[in-house]
Amino acid sequence: MNKLSAVGHPTVILFGNEKGGTGKSTLAMHLAVLLLNRGFMVATVDLDSRQGTFTRYTGNRAAYAARYGGNILLSTHHIVSPSMTPEEGKLEFNKVLDELAGYDIAIIDTPGHDSALSHFAHSYADVIVTPINDSLIDIDVLGVVDPIKQTVLRPSHYAERIWKARQEKARRCGSSIDWIVVRNRMSQLHARNKRFVGSLLDNLAKRIGFRVADGIAERVIYRELFLDGFTVEDIAALNERGKLSVSHIAARQELSSLAMALGLQSRLEKAHGSFGGKVDLEGGTRIGPFK
Repeated sequence: MNKLSAVGHPTVILFGNEKGGTGKSTLAMHLAVLLLNRGFMVATVDLDSRQGTFTRYTGNRAAYAARYGGNILLSTHHIVSPSMTPEEGKLEFNKVLDELAGYDIAIIDTPGHDSALSHFAHSYADVIVTPINDSLIDIDVLGVVDPIKQTVLRPSHYAERIWKARQEKARRCGSSIDWIVVRNRMSQLHARNKRFVGSLLDNLAKRIGFRVADGIAERVIYRELFLDGFTVEDIAALNERGKLSVSHIAARQELSSLAMALGLQSRLEKAHGSFGGKVDLEGGTRIGPFK
């Protein structure tokens, strides 16, 4: 039995969607650094090492820290290769989970396609975050839409995967999974499509049991920061290099708001309350005798 079934396991946040290009890896990295900067011990796990965006992002960050030093906080990063057989992948994933004892948070990035390893990992999540672009193409992963009535006919394949993951976790340890669909790369214009997508998501949320949260807007800075492994939380380092802008500060607020919307503050206080600490995700500190 892996240690995630024991009391005191880290809060597991899994970024999942069977469609690629929705910003899973970017959001996972930015959230990881936000939590590191709040004083949490964070482990990151890449199940999509063939694409490798999450691993390259963490690697770029480690390389920058090695070159320039400074207070660049790093997660402990793990890779589970997709080239293994399903059984080998499960064994390797369980081995990684056992190594996460003592961490506060584990953030897992999964591939944008169906795989046995990704199925298995979903059932170990405390929180599943599914970023989608504001597009009917992305909605199709969650539910089938009637083109005439423009209403949701039935849940789609990925929604069924979440349902099965919830069942597996309930059977294994009696716990539930909080599922949040994040509207990512949203246009700042109130277009008709934006309202329509919002209406469909509200309908689906009631039918298949997820919460809806706003993610990050379409900003160039999220792409610019990748090569140095920076995130919008690295305000001091960005300022030193003369790269801090109003857009960076607005983006940082977006990430803090997302962390609050994910319910991480109350979840972390509950999980780690026995240590006497309080969590302040918005203010940028972790208060109490946490180390």
